[in-house]
Amino acid sequence: MSTPFPFTAVVGQDDLRLALLLNAVSPTVGGVLVRGEKGTAKSTAVRALSVLLPAVDVVAGCRFSCDPGAPDPACPDGPHEAGAHVSRAARTVELPVGASEDRLVGALDIERALAEGVKAFEPGLLADAHRGILYVDEVNLLHDHLVDLLLDAAAMGASYVEREGVSVRHAAKFLLVGTMNPEEGELRPQLLDRFGLTVEVAASREPDQRVEVVRRRLAYDDDPAGFAARWADEESAVRARIVAARELLPSVRLGDGALRQIAATCAAFEVDGMRADIVMARTAVALAAWDGRTDVLAEDVRQAALLALPHRRRRNPFDAPGLDENKLDETLEEFGGQGSGADGEDEDPDPDPGPDGPGGGGGRSPESDGPQGDDAGARPEAGESGEPQPSGAGSGEQQPVRAGEPFRTKVLSVPGVGEGAAGRRSRARTERGRTTGSRRPQGALTKLHLAATVQAAAPHQRARGRAGRGLVVRRDDLRQATREGREGNLVLFVVDASGSMAARQRMSAVKGAVLSLLLDAYQRRDKVGLVTFRGSGAEVALPPTSSVDAAAARLESLPTGGRTPLGAGLLKAHDVLRVERLRDPAQRALVVVVTDGRATGGPEPVALGARAARLFAAEGVASVVVDCESGVVRLGLAAQLAGDLGGTAVTLDELRADSIAGLVRDVQGNGQGNRRAA
Repeated sequence: MSTPFPFTAVVGQDDLRLALLLNAVSPTVGGVLVRGEKGTAKSTAVRALSVLLPAVDVVAGCRFSCDPGAPDPACPDGPHEAGAHVSRAARTVELPVGASEDRLVGALDIERALAEGVKAFEPGLLADAHRGILYVDEVNLLHDHLVDLLLDAAAMGASYVEREGVSVRHAAKFLLVGTMNPEEGELRPQLLDRFGLTVEVAASREPDQRVEVVRRRLAYDDDPAGFAARWADEESAVRARIVAARELLPSVRLGDGALRQIAATCAAFEVDGMRADIVMARTAVALAAWDGRTDVLAEDVRQAALLALPHRRRRNPFDAPGLDENKLDETLEEFGGQGSGADGEDEDPDPDPGPDGPGGGGGRSPESDGPQGDDAGARPEAGESGEPQPSGAGSGEQQPVRAGEPFRTKVLSVPGVGEGAAGRRSRARTERGRTTGSRRPQGALTKLHLAATVQAAAPHQRARGRAGRGLVVRRDDLRQATREGREGNLVLFVVDASGSMAARQRMSAVKGAVLSLLLDAYQRRDKVGLVTFRGSGAEVALPPTSSVDAAAARLESLPTGGRTPLGAGLLKAHDVLRVERLRDPAQRALVVVVTDGRATGGPEPVALGARAARLFAAEGVASVVVDCESGVVRLGLAAQLAGDLGGTAVTLDELRADSIAGLVRDVQGNGQGNRRAA
């Protein structure tokens, strides 16, 4: 077994280490979600934590790690007799992004259950993680139904596996840790709320600290065992402190004053439900135990808020995470007059937490998240006033225009039935959803279609010698249920940023419409990309990603001006789709072209634009043109472009969900679905 990097040797990242340690002290806190850019020691710190956890005693031979002092009466390997037990280190079990549902919760052998009446259960990762750590790297890329399963197990402390009336339950209590890079997509708010604490991590900008990170990493890579030995004393000290804090935890008193501050803080930041109050209370108690105190102080409440509330406060999808610390301090001060201790003594509402913890393992120095809110002093944007702009169509670059107010858009979906990743946009064959039919299983049988199985087996009963004496089911009779749900799509925006769009001061409305479609893509779990064209060519402003936040940021800074190379923009989008199709053939695309339909850039611009558009129609790519033309006299160029694309055209007004043009609009690719090129 490889030697993990020592937990206490991690440079900086005080909040990350503190959040992990608090969960080690009190697993009821509910786990940690670690958000941050790549290369910030997220995975290193999580893997190192298991070494600090005390050893666990388990029943000998139990696949579910039952505690010999209080074995689970419903354990599938039970009942357990009093007797032999073994001691082993706490496990860190990693859940791969591509894991199946059976790998997570365990699998029942349905064939043996039907043919032999045997309940044969193979434990999954939830059973392996019982009384240890379940680590999910890139949790935001995990399929939603898997996230639902593991969060439900974490909340209930048990896993339930049911297959056609055969049910198995086993204990599953673990410390849940998820890491994610926000640039690759966000978790749904409902799932964010299920993580107890959240931490934002970033690489240090201090040269000395970065030098120390490199120095320690190189030393560890050269001699992992020797490097770990140099940190053994610090590791032992933190391990002993965890044990002491666990023993002290039941004695910690949470007074009415601290509870009042917790409730007031949650109300001030408008968090939904009561889970935030409960998590803050448990975190504050764990903080007191970690510091060796039996009373919860105001500093504990403040630190608990910084860890438990950023991912729960009400915010728009494109808002930056974090808390307004000035507002937090004002709230604690306002409701701290009656005291924060267990007996109601007055406490300092805004203490300086200061550093803490042996070996730097439990720093209490929360860093500021920076100022929140919009910049009230921002200069006026180009095109927002009635004054003439310095440049128009065919001239140089103009200043970026601020996006208009987003609105709820109509549903744009890809026709036909796909097989892409789970989402909420287009129809697809999925693992979950309504049952639409049956088929022979391809590989392991997961969802049995009972009626179809009986129907397939019934004609053969006389030949099998069982007519009138019960049903004999063989492997060839088994039928897999086919289900239909919804999938997410690749929504590729092709945005005209030329001077013809900006000269009429329409870019603010156009950006507002694209921002609205991005918000819709966020809610429907889509992947998004952004291609822009202006001047002499086109560029991929944002390669396809699951992060709509990144797309919104690129859109906000999008410059405008110059001619309109429509054909170049469409050809660039076609190249993006070709590459994405190689990466994921099952992912269907929806191309949204935002333009007035003019083509003025490059040689033979009109003919090139028409030829490029017909490439999409030939491949059956679903498309829609958002017509941005305005004025009394309209040329109808966007509608012509939509015809060449084999799609439809909608105006900015028709894009709104409350438009009288209809509530749902399916993008018809010549009425033939979203075919793939041969």
